[in-house]
Amino acid sequence: MKRELREISEWQKRPSERRRDGIFVVEGIRMCSEIPPERIERVVMTESFLRSHRDLAERFKGSGSPLIITDETEFQRISDTRTPQGVLAAVRMKPRTEEEVLSDPKGVYLFLERIQDPGNLGTMLRSAEAASSAGVLMSPDCCDIYNPKTVRSTMGSIFRVPFVVSADLRGAAEKLQKMGGKVYAAHLGGAVDYTAMDYRSMCAFLIGNEAEGLTEELASVSDQRIRIPMGGQVESLNASLAATVLLYEADRQRRAGSEKVL
Repeated sequence: MKRELREISEWQKRPSERRRDGIFVVEGIRMCSEIPPERIERVVMTESFLRSHRDLAERFKGSGSPLIITDETEFQRISDTRTPQGVLAAVRMKPRTEEEVLSDPKGVYLFLERIQDPGNLGTMLRSAEAASSAGVLMSPDCCDIYNPKTVRSTMGSIFRVPFVVSADLRGAAEKLQKMGGKVYAAHLGGAVDYTAMDYRSMCAFLIGNEAEGLTEELASVSDQRIRIPMGGQVESLNASLAATVLLYEADRQRRAGSEKVL
């Protein structure tokens, strides 16, 4: 049991260990309840959690995954949260290819370049699900999507939104254009208000680094640079907020279009 707990601690702390083993860790009742059963590697519960949540324990036992029971002190050592609920699980990653993610010929996609804040990345994945996005592509220099803080910020969307780390984000954008899609760069130098564009066909939004925005190399591939108008003395929005605004505008247009058809 000591070895199994030590491995979980390593998966929590070290991206290299996560990548090597293809395993990441989720914590808390809600997140653990949303794991697809076939992807559960092992589950750890405290003795007190087990006593008060036997229904969840039975669900995990039904998945055939090992269930490890430990005390609160040992659990605190392997937890990434200050006040753990007493349950966590090791989960198998689900690698996807660009082709698998870019499979919806009418989808709205989010392309992320050099996003560094784990909370921002997790929030964008959550917004992508909420706004019915078809998927998320990330440059290799984004922060690790399996970082424990990122995972928590997704609130379970990490299990449902298709995503991939693209070795060539510009190339992926050009691939989407060849499929008939449009690429829009969220840019402070954008000449067009984001609400003026039509997002009802296949498209992608490019979102750049929180401090520096998009690189010119990626922005130059876009069909249009768009801006989100700012009031007061605000120069820009948080990257995750900007992504959310754009995704929801695309979703609004598509819903309005469906209502007209109906």
